[in-house]
Amino acid sequence: MIVVGAGVGGLCLAQGLRRAGISCAVYERAPGPAWGGYILHMGADGGSALRRCLPEHLYRLYTATSRRSPRRDLVAVLDHHGVELATIPHFGPANDPVLPHTSVHRRTLCQILLSGITDIVHFGHEATGYRHDGGDVVVDFAGGGHARGTLLVGADGINSVVRSRLLPEVAVIPLVEHALLSQAPLTDELADALPAAFEDSFVMIRDPRGTHLAAGLFQPRHAVADAARAAAGVGLDPVEDYVAVSLEITDPDLGPHDFFGAPKGFLHSLMRDAVADWHPSLRLLVDGVAPATIVPRTIRMLPPPATWRTGNVTLLGDAIHAMPPMLGHGANSALRDAAELAAALASGRPVRESLARYESDLRDRTLPLLERALATSPGVTARASR
Repeated sequence: MIVVGAGVGGLCLAQGLRRAGISCAVYERAPGPAWGGYILHMGADGGSALRRCLPEHLYRLYTATSRRSPRRDLVAVLDHHGVELATIPHFGPANDPVLPHTSVHRRTLCQILLSGITDIVHFGHEATGYRHDGGDVVVDFAGGGHARGTLLVGADGINSVVRSRLLPEVAVIPLVEHALLSQAPLTDELADALPAAFEDSFVMIRDPRGTHLAAGLFQPRHAVADAARAAAGVGLDPVEDYVAVSLEITDPDLGPHDFFGAPKGFLHSLMRDAVADWHPSLRLLVDGVAPATIVPRTIRMLPPPATWRTGNVTLLGDAIHAMPPMLGHGANSALRDAAELAAALASGRPVRESLARYESDLRDRTLPLLERALATSPGVTARASR
């Protein structure tokens, strides 16, 4: 069995398959482990998927390095003066009341997911397509070489090579042209200044011009470096407490710069200019962003088709249902896909029947999530409908 993509979903699937005694090989185009270090919201769906797929010691490490329980497990909506306007509950099943799944540092989670399966994860293998040869599927790699298996899973993100071959009619929808991901170190000064809503799961702020900021604290239950030392044999990079800041900017003045190639200092100036008339505590947050952490991106979504023909190629995560970030459910859905697919393949039913059930369930649960995520942001809904 072949898995293309060693992100959150692909690695979780590989862990679940190994736990079920099913052999697989994972191929990733990056030359080595290089996952971005940004916050991921983890709800009951994602946490339960990890419990089902990970060995117990790695699951305990995941919980130890996840964020401390928030004041309220919801999204707080503020205006640009820092006044709370509304709250949005997280979508999905009720969380664990004893040790709730909160948020994780993406790089830390991927390092945990890679632990114990490095023998089957192959970096530096960029898939360029696949073909069928008899009853097998063959994946071709850039520069030559190929891999052969009885089943292929595309876990290779929104620009999935596997999906472009399997479902060429599915189109990616751009939602927000100019967005900046970043981190601000959580200093004592910043912690004291931030509105109380920052103690909740996430905060969303929008001003009358349409500038939108989403933020979340990352303060792990145990220091990541300490947790790594306690878990012998698991290598985790140290992570200091920070605030994840995602800022969508309406019609920025780019001057001579290309948005995606602009200097980090220039991008930071765009962020500061966008919040120049916001509450001082929110300006302090944006001023405190570390320029080196700023990553420009376009926010996009990918609604899955109503149906497709089941074969020996399937998809999971962003490769088939990339979601807007408004509800923080993208990683949860990818992990749940991985756990459900691993369980389906271990069920003992014929593979095609198992895949058909998995794909049907995936469509049934993700389309409502996509609709709800869009409904939380009228500006995005308008852009998506054009």
